Amino acid sequence: MLDTAVPSPGRLAERCTRALLSPWSRLGLLLVLLAAAVATVLACRPERLLTDGWPHQLSGGVAVVLFAAAYGLCTAAFVPRPVLNIAAGALFGATAGTVSALVGTVLGSAVSFGLGRLLGQEALRPLLRGRWLEAADRQLSLHGFRTMMALRLFPGVPFAAANYCAAVSRMGWLPFLLATALGSVPNTMAYAIAGSHAARPTSPAFLAATAFLAVTALAAVVVAWCKRSRMGLPGKRG
Repeated sequence: MLDTAVPSPGRLAERCTRALLSPWSRLGLLLVLLAAAVATVLACRPERLLTDGWPHQLSGGVAVVLFAAAYGLCTAAFVPRPVLNIAAGALFGATAGTVSALVGTVLGSAVSFGLGRLLGQEALRPLLRGRWLEAADRQLSLHGFRTMMALRLFPGVPFAAANYCAAVSRMGWLPFLLATALGSVPNTMAYAIAGSHAARPTSPAFLAATAFLAVTALAAVVVAWCKRSRMGLPGKRG
């Protein structure tokens, strides 16, 4: 006699498909992809560009385009943008370096946002508990453009972390990418200028770029402290 408890092949395939496409399976895939990307970056050691320079076989516009693509993939793998921005300026000069870094910034943001939205949002949204997480999610969901613009304008905010946090929120693609492109211009340009004049640290351009970065970093600390006080977090009386 046949065992009627054994599911049919069609139903078994349906269950397997549902399990593979479940939010937690997709989140696991995202973590595997990010771990593989980080391992690849560590193995390739992109920081050698600062010491060894760009390969002589590649030059001109091709080099700028390839650097922008590599920049985007590196930022998705949590490589700090300041290092890449300085490298862009050192390799291509202030103007071409800024353009290449900005293109790479938008590309890396799109990759991170897309992966986070497709593979991580459904699993992580139910875990948004606590005052900080709920406030951040509400701010990004309701005021995404201006919030992301502020995050991009101020240095010190982890770039990849902001991308994946925005992906988990209900922020739309267009305001995310537009705020990233516009908000990243000042600091990207400053880092590229600093990188292009790194051999002359006493030059006016280098000093002006570093001073701008220092002022914006200080402004970010002040804004964060005021935000903390308005939210009534520990340390504020009353």
